[in-house]
Amino acid sequence: MELLDETDLKILRILQDDAKKTTKDIAKQLHLTASPVYERIRRLEKKGYIKHYVAILDKKMLNRPVTAICMVSLRYHNEGFIDTFERQIKELVEVQECYHMAGKVDFFLKIHLEGLEEYHEFVRSKLSKIQNIGVLESYFVLKEVHNTTAIDF
Repeated sequence: MELLDETDLKILRILQDDAKKTTKDIAKQLHLTASPVYERIRRLEKKGYIKHYVAILDKKMLNRPVTAICMVSLRYHNEGFIDTFERQIKELVEVQECYHMAGKVDFFLKIHLEGLEEYHEFVRSKLSKIQNIGVLESYFVLKEVHNTTAIDF
């Protein structure tokens, strides 16, 4: 993996904070010209350091104020069952994040919903249709204390 210099790291920090900053704005902030900054950003994108750009939405304004955390343990753990579970979870639009875990549970799911009734319906009509789930534990966020997409480096 290519080592990044301090200018590359500064560009990543700036874009991580505000991906709408223009190349010209970033160059001005770093006391550089726009052309080398543009080339560095394109290289960082091409090498995969920058995966894609997103807008972070306000879940409350979109009527998805409830965050549910589901801890899923599978009955069977061979490769086929795990692959099938992962494929089926990716098809559920309600699931924002899914992590295959080591430890007591197999998968961690994060879901944003309108309310508890919607969660109940999601579990009843969608999640329960996935056959290999052994144990499902649900937790509900009372207060979001800290949430960031930034990676500190």
